[in-house]
Amino acid sequence: MSLPTQFNFAEHLFALNRGRAEKAAYVDDRGTLGYGELEERARRLAAALLAAGIRREDRVLLLMLDGTDWPVSFLGGLYAGVVPVAVNTLLTTDDYAYMLEHSGATAALVSGSLLGTLQEARSKGPNSLRHLIVSQPVGALPNNAQDIEAAIASHEALPRAALTTPQDHAFWLYSSGSTGKPKGTVHTHGNPWWTAELYGKPVLGLAEDDVCFSAAKLYFAYGLGNGLTFPLSVGATVLLMAERPTPDATFKRWTGGVQGCKPTVFFGAPTGFAGMLASPTLPKREDVALRMCSSAGEALPGEIAQRFKQHFGAEIIDGIGSTEMLHIFISNRPGDIRYGTTGKPVEGYAIELRGEDGQPVADGEVGDLYIKGPSSALMYWGNPEKSADTFKDGWTKSGDKYSRDADGYYTYAGRSDDMLKVSGIYVSPFEVEATLMQHPSVLEAAVIGKEDADGLTKTKAYVVCKAGQSVGEDELKGFVKERLAPYKYPRYIEFVDELPKTATGKIQRFRLREREKAQAPA
Repeated sequence: MSLPTQFNFAEHLFALNRGRAEKAAYVDDRGTLGYGELEERARRLAAALLAAGIRREDRVLLLMLDGTDWPVSFLGGLYAGVVPVAVNTLLTTDDYAYMLEHSGATAALVSGSLLGTLQEARSKGPNSLRHLIVSQPVGALPNNAQDIEAAIASHEALPRAALTTPQDHAFWLYSSGSTGKPKGTVHTHGNPWWTAELYGKPVLGLAEDDVCFSAAKLYFAYGLGNGLTFPLSVGATVLLMAERPTPDATFKRWTGGVQGCKPTVFFGAPTGFAGMLASPTLPKREDVALRMCSSAGEALPGEIAQRFKQHFGAEIIDGIGSTEMLHIFISNRPGDIRYGTTGKPVEGYAIELRGEDGQPVADGEVGDLYIKGPSSALMYWGNPEKSADTFKDGWTKSGDKYSRDADGYYTYAGRSDDMLKVSGIYVSPFEVEATLMQHPSVLEAAVIGKEDADGLTKTKAYVVCKAGQSVGEDELKGFVKERLAPYKYPRYIEFVDELPKTATGKIQRFRLREREKAQAPA
C-alpha cells in the first residue's frame, strides 16, 4: 500500500466520486450538496483564493461552523495548495489572537456569525491577515472581506490541483488543550489517506449507502475523519450540524428531523453517550437507523456501552486516536468488543508501552503509550522543543498511560500527567471514575490527586449527579470500596454541577488541579 509521488488529497477525493455527481455528499440545515457541486464549488473557491494573492503553502484560518461551506473551504484550500488551519469555533478572542499570530495566516474563511469575534481578535495583537471570505454574512462586510458566494461565482473552476506530494503540508489542527496551551499540529496530504485506508474502511467498514453523523466537529481530528475523510473516501453521505451536539439536537438528527436523512453511523464521545442515556427524551430503537457507533476522546466505560447496545441494538466501537496521529490507532472492532478496553492496534500501526526507563513493560503493567504509523504529524509549528519530545525516531509519544493484557487488548489508565501514586502504588483516575459512574445516581466524575495535611497524595473525586438525583458521600465511598482495591477509593468527594471540558468533551483535569491549588491554605 503506497501513494504516488504526486498526490493532492482533495483531487484524490474528487476523482473517486466523479461517478456520483448527483449523489448527496453533505446534508445540513440549509439543504443538500451533491458530490458534483462539492467539487465545482471547491475548485472555484481554490481559484478565488489564488486570485486574492494567497500563495502556495500560505496558511488560511478556517473558523467556520459545520455546514456545507466547511468542506468546500477545506478542500478548496487543499486543491489550491494553500494550508487551511482549522480551528475550534468555541474559543475566546485571546485564543484566536494567539492562533493568528502563531500560524501567520494571511487570510481567513469565517462564518458570518463569528466574523465579529475574529475582528476583535485581530485587534488584540500582530497578525498577517489581509483577506476575509465570509460564509453566510450577517450585515455589511468590512473592506477586506468577500461573501463566499460572490467569490465562488466570480471565478471559473481551477483547472488542475496544485502539484503537491504526499509529504507536503496540507493542513493544521490545533491540539484540544486538555493539558494546556494548544499546539499547531502540521499534517500532510498523505496523512488523511492513510487513516481512511487503515481505519475508516477496514475497521469501521463504511460503505456508499451509509449516512455518517459526528458529534465532534470538522475542525477536530476525530471529526475531520468522521465527517470528511472516511465518508468521502467511500462515497457515503454526511449529515452536518452547526449547533452544539446536545442530546435533543442529536436525537432530532437521529430520527430524521433534518431533510429526512437518518444516520446509520454515529460518532460520539463518552460524555455525550452518558448524557444521551440519561436524557428523558431518549428515542426508541425503532425510531433510529443506527447500525453502529464510534467513541473516542476518552476511554468509554463498559457500563455505558452495554446500556447503549441494550437500548438501541447498536455497538459502540471504542478507540483511541490523537491530533498528532490524525485518527484512531487502537480500536475495538465490530463483533470483537471487549468492554472496558480500547481494543487492539489498528493494522499498520505499531504500539509500544514503555516504563520510566524507556524500555517496554510486561503485560499487565502500566506504561507510556508510543505509536508508530504513516499518519503521524510532521511537527508542532514553531515549537522545536515539544516536537523533539513528542516525535522521535519515527515514534509519537501520546501522553497516555495504558496496560496490555495477555490477549493483546489495551486498557486506558489515564493521561501521563493524571496518574496518581497513592501509598506508593499507581492509581488510574479513569478506573475510579468508571466505577463511580456505575452508581445509578452519578452522571459523570473526574478524579485528581489532593495532598492531605501530611503532604501525601490521596484521590479526590468531583461528581456530577443525574438530574433530580443525589447520593451521599459515604455511600459513594462504600460503593467504590466494594468494587476496587481499598486504597483506590476517593478519600475526598465534591459534588459539582458540571466538569470543565474541552469542546470535544474531554475532561480538563488540569483545571481541577488548578482549582485545588487555589483553594489550598497558604
